[in-house]
Amino acid sequence: MSPAPSQTYDAVVIGAGHNGLVCAAYLARAGFRVVVLERRDRVGGALDDALVAPGFHVPALAHTVGRLRDSVVRDLRLADHGLSFIRPDVRAFAPQPDGRSLTLWADPARSSDELRAWSAKDAERFPAFDRKVRALASFLAHLHASTPPDLKKPGVADAVSGLRLARAFRRLGTKAAREILRVLPMAVADFVGEAFDSDPVRAAIATRGVQYAAMGPWSAGTTCILLSDAAGNDGGAAGQTVFARGGPSAVADALGSAARRFGAEVRTDAEVVQVTSSGHRATGVALANGGEIRAPVVVSGADPKRTLLGLVDPVVLGPTLAWRAGNLRLSGVVGKVNLALSGLPRFATSGEEDRARLQGRILIAPGIDYLERAFDASKYGRTSEEPYLESTIPSLLDPSLAPPGQHVMSVLVQWAPYHLREGSWEAEREGLGDLVLKTLEAYAPGLADLVVGRRVVTPLDLERDYGLTEGHPMHGEPALDQFFAWRPLLGSARYRLPLPGLYLCGAGAHPGGGITGATGANAAREIISDRKGKRRRA
Repeated sequence: MSPAPSQTYDAVVIGAGHNGLVCAAYLARAGFRVVVLERRDRVGGALDDALVAPGFHVPALAHTVGRLRDSVVRDLRLADHGLSFIRPDVRAFAPQPDGRSLTLWADPARSSDELRAWSAKDAERFPAFDRKVRALASFLAHLHASTPPDLKKPGVADAVSGLRLARAFRRLGTKAAREILRVLPMAVADFVGEAFDSDPVRAAIATRGVQYAAMGPWSAGTTCILLSDAAGNDGGAAGQTVFARGGPSAVADALGSAARRFGAEVRTDAEVVQVTSSGHRATGVALANGGEIRAPVVVSGADPKRTLLGLVDPVVLGPTLAWRAGNLRLSGVVGKVNLALSGLPRFATSGEEDRARLQGRILIAPGIDYLERAFDASKYGRTSEEPYLESTIPSLLDPSLAPPGQHVMSVLVQWAPYHLREGSWEAEREGLGDLVLKTLEAYAPGLADLVVGRRVVTPLDLERDYGLTEGHPMHGEPALDQFFAWRPLLGSARYRLPLPGLYLCGAGAHPGGGITGATGANAAREIISDRKGKRRRA
């Protein structure tokens, strides 16, 4: 069979994950002729849905979408493409081993009242802590929307960006400006420990500082992760909990529809095997079917290690950059267990069931030491026998996800290391599912009897099925050494990779992971600026 003929576009985007679709939509809106290439048979990547049992639809990985940037929703007119959100009053519910529980609500005053059962001082301090988190996160929102500076040859655009950040920093006020410099490198355990006395309260808030990360609550820089999670949304101290009606795949469908409406072409079952180049410049991509697409702009939504080591010619990459890319830290520690349930689990909530409390994130994290011990096991290639779990029951708010009277449960499990010291994930898969059910049973007796279907997703599955190298959902550790001008690599943090014409728009670029669309939007802005500059010079 003869190879498919080559085609020419203004830009080609590798991967139809949410950031790839966001980037493509912005480029198409700016007049670029764009094609998006996705190796799977549908768009969305980790926003995919998993059919656990007939009629039961559970998010394959991500289960909340509250960090999606408002500007992306507005600019791409996603509401016109059927996207709508469900915003429950509850943010997080944390059952405890002794049968008690605590709940954090969207209303800080309501959360404060809830905490009185644990500590009068904690209840009194919560509103001020919430305001502090929101204030500090507001600066990070400005940082996330900016492009890291060119440290070697700063230009006018870098100066303008620096002035904007300086104004945002000054608006914090003297006290908050000093505070953000102090707390960003802190361990989140110290950050919450300064404000609260009760260990369950500390842990419920601290979980957002370790989500998806190969770090524990006593690891340096986890406060930065917590504040980043609150940047650009209404999360505050309680965190954000927002669902897409129809599941996270509805976000992918809306983004794909928007990209097409603006003129982008989206192809599935189109695997890219190489970024082609000539004269040390990207010229397009080669496909697994033998075809080739030519474009002066190639944008990768894949993680930086897969992009540089898997798609770029090693001779073009060179030994130094190959060594640096090979040392990127992105070993995943997250698994997923999706459950189809015949009924609603019964958690202890002060002695009585309360459905409203189960509509947000359900946290199995009874204390800081519990979290740290679970993390400790991963350092030695083991999954803790007492893992940290974050669950949701999205069918409580969106009955379309399950048959009438039945439910789906989405459970993220940490820390489940990609690199196991003993055994393999193929052998340990069902053991991970059993561990999750055993852990949940301790807080919701009888839950295992409700299970009519389950699907276990290991870090190996995340790599194999979704292209996440070493199973890391964030395309790289969200640590300070891989933050801002160091993400993914110092000198390559401006969405432009060392091969001219090759850009990065996935979570491995600044500002990192999560369903925000930020990296896709930021990358598109820089690409448009570069191409306009080339046209002016021509």
